[in-house]
Amino acid sequence: MSTGKMIARATLVIAVINLLSRILGFVREQVIAYMFGATAVTDAYVVAFNIPNAVFAIVIGALATVVVPVFSEYAARGQKEEAWRLFNTVITMVIIIFTLFTVGGIFAAPLLVKLTAPGLSTEVAGLATRLTVIMLPILVFYGLSTVFQGLLNANQVFGIPALSVSVTNITIIVSALTLGSVYGIDGLAAGTVLGFVLAALMQVPKLRQVGFRFKFTADWSHPGVRKVLYLVGPVAIGTSLNQIYLIIDRILASGLAEGSISALNFANRLILMPITFFVLAIGTAFYPTVTTLAAQGKRQELADTVLRAIRMVILFSLPAGIGLMVLATPIIKLLFEHGQFGPRATEMTAFALMFYAIGLVGQAANIILTRAFYAQQDTRTPVILMAVTVAVNLIFSLLLIGPLKHGGLALANSIASLVNTAMLTWFLNKRIPGMWNAGAVKFLFQTTLATAAMAAAAWGVNAAAAGLLAPYGTLGLAAQVGAAISAGLLVFVGAVFLLRMEEAGLVTLYAGKLLERLRPSRG
Repeated sequence: MSTGKMIARATLVIAVINLLSRILGFVREQVIAYMFGATAVTDAYVVAFNIPNAVFAIVIGALATVVVPVFSEYAARGQKEEAWRLFNTVITMVIIIFTLFTVGGIFAAPLLVKLTAPGLSTEVAGLATRLTVIMLPILVFYGLSTVFQGLLNANQVFGIPALSVSVTNITIIVSALTLGSVYGIDGLAAGTVLGFVLAALMQVPKLRQVGFRFKFTADWSHPGVRKVLYLVGPVAIGTSLNQIYLIIDRILASGLAEGSISALNFANRLILMPITFFVLAIGTAFYPTVTTLAAQGKRQELADTVLRAIRMVILFSLPAGIGLMVLATPIIKLLFEHGQFGPRATEMTAFALMFYAIGLVGQAANIILTRAFYAQQDTRTPVILMAVTVAVNLIFSLLLIGPLKHGGLALANSIASLVNTAMLTWFLNKRIPGMWNAGAVKFLFQTTLATAAMAAAAWGVNAAAAGLLAPYGTLGLAAQVGAAISAGLLVFVGAVFLLRMEEAGLVTLYAGKLLERLRPSRG
């Protein structure tokens, strides 16, 4: 099977499962919004959850990133059994390190809350501290789950790891409705921990099937362990810098009006939908392939594969971001304005969403660009560029929080993401010369034109439908949003074909092949 077909097939599998996960993720956020609203209680939960999540992203996120290229390197040399022995030590490290983090974090919970959200009132800070203690064990199971995902992806297994996120979401939804109704926000926190436990355990049978057998091992002298530690350092610094985005937002938002943290959280969850559904699917599917191409020294095929992935991501994320910007208020109202989530919460969340949407294409492209560096075992360049990006984010946050409040924090995040995209693109083109050419510039121009046409259509249909369907309540609002999205999508696809973009030809080709397969055979 060709590289393109293998990536396309894996992307399709992951995208379908990620769509399920995103739907469940929205249901999860809707249930939390319904049960607790955009209130101080929800603010406390978000702060408490982000503490283990930040530690996870800094250490284990980096470790999971280097798992794939190191495993691929051993496999390319025919040393797969040696790779499994190496990762016994890696998993042992995860268990030991994150257990220590958990124990230490329980004692330091008040300080952690104070550092990440200093503007909270005494009462809300106390609640956030209690929830932090409950949720810190997430670290161990989140760590194991993510390393398991990396190892399975390195073995070209994508379905089960992607499905583990859905298991977590289902568990949180059920916990919010059951434990949450009895024990309040504490019950939701306990259910969140259970979700991550199940996500880790469900991957174990598939790991055994592909050949992994866990033994508690601490072979620190193994050359592969030394290489993992060497590569993980810069990535950990980079991901810690990336977490500063969130920390800056939380610290500054904690001094704003009640519900600002929750509004940013709900808006950010929504902006992550297209990223998780499609962009991460592409990034996950193409990463093992580009690491293998880099290890084999096939630079032209590597350049073509990276550019193909970036084009796919931009073609999807640019219209998605502009569409969310145009339809921010009706979408938030439809999805969240129920129960304790009222019109004020809708207004605050939609305001943040519009500004987050500006940077969606940057966030999406950065996933592919960064992994292109990591595939070549260059973990330093993205870290240096991320440090500059964080500085840009902080400067614009301080400049914009005054006039735009929490919306200014979202806009600063978007500006920083786009700056990071520009820098990553510049330096990657130096690493893989000729990757960007006149064809890429033409593609960007055509995609922008198609997106502008889509935005005009979605805005016009939404405005017209709002007046006609307002008397029909939620059903009318759903029809309004559906009509606007459908109109925008049809216009965008039509524009892609009218502009004779290369991707239009690919759609026609694959559609023809699909119809050919579905056509009954004769004789």
